[in-house]
Amino acid sequence: MNRTRLDETLAGLDSDGYLLDASQEDANQLYLSGFTGPDPFLTLYADGEVHVLVSGLEYGRAKAEADADTVERHADYDYEYGGREERYDMYAAFARDKGVESVSMPPRGPVGTADAMRERDIDVAVDGDDLLQEVRAVKTDAEVDAIHEAQRANEAAMRAAEELLASADVAAEGDDAETGVLLSEGEPLTSERVAEEIEVTLLRHGCALDETIVAGGAQAADPHDRGFGPLRANEAIIVDIFPRSKATKYNADMTRTFCVGDPPAALREWYDLTERALDAALDAVEPGATGADVHAAACEVYEEAGEPTFRTDPETETGFIHSTGHGIGLDVHESPRLASGGGELEAGHVITVEPGLYDPDVGGVRIEDLVVVTEDGYENLTEYPVAFEV
Repeated sequence: MNRTRLDETLAGLDSDGYLLDASQEDANQLYLSGFTGPDPFLTLYADGEVHVLVSGLEYGRAKAEADADTVERHADYDYEYGGREERYDMYAAFARDKGVESVSMPPRGPVGTADAMRERDIDVAVDGDDLLQEVRAVKTDAEVDAIHEAQRANEAAMRAAEELLASADVAAEGDDAETGVLLSEGEPLTSERVAEEIEVTLLRHGCALDETIVAGGAQAADPHDRGFGPLRANEAIIVDIFPRSKATKYNADMTRTFCVGDPPAALREWYDLTERALDAALDAVEPGATGADVHAAACEVYEEAGEPTFRTDPETETGFIHSTGHGIGLDVHESPRLASGGGELEAGHVITVEPGLYDPDVGGVRIEDLVVVTEDGYENLTEYPVAFEV
């Protein structure tokens, strides 16, 4: 956690403190507390210090692991197994014990907690700008290293997927499988089988993910279609992997598009265009540029080739139909945005750059790299090659 940036960003709040009531699944909570508590717990930032309040069950581990100035347990406030109102009494006492009479809470903070604090004469303001997201967006060197490590695991998983595709046979007329279907050990090679190989590889490299994207043919024309069923030769297969490190909790992200066999001319043209759009977007990444600038650079490549984008046709359902990228960290999708209206990039932002083209009649193509904005440009954290045919 960047304490200096945290202090500077939250110093402008009118409240005495910043309050979170959430579990580790809330990235703000994980960032501020440094604690992986599976159940909701309280974190209060006040006067430049972080204070954590947990149940007795989590107290020992929180004392050892939390990135906090103080760690207290419910029993310190004569509460352990009481009811809801007694719990809220404890929350208010905890805040007052730190000299706090007013707090800010994030826009997704529990309404019940906010109302209960107000009922106990603790003023609550909603931080509509979600300032902790702004703090989290600029990574420390240690955070960049954690993301980089997750990306190495990601590349191992992508390699396993590509090797499985490359080793596949193609069903010919007269085979049990439909002509053109990819075969692995005589059985149809499915999206699910490739996803399984990805997930097993990630586990062996200390990462995990709930689901990934392995989508071929018309399925690839929907950017978030997870993919299912047999994969086929001579079609684009989008593989998008976004794992989370089990140790650091930081995410990585990468997409490659593969074709087993000979891609049709339209797909080959799309791939070449998308590779050019990726290069143009990367060239635009530097401190002071905006996410809108990077997005525009990718759009211009497609638009000059006559492909629709949301800039030229906000209602189009084909062409370049998403933003060029997003920040990544404790969340897979976080600030900044590489899109129309995207704000200024700063050194320390870690972002994906992922242009793509989509049409059910052709398929889909997307290429995604993960980069960190540096003082004079960017560093690409992705070492995996960009190649279409396997």
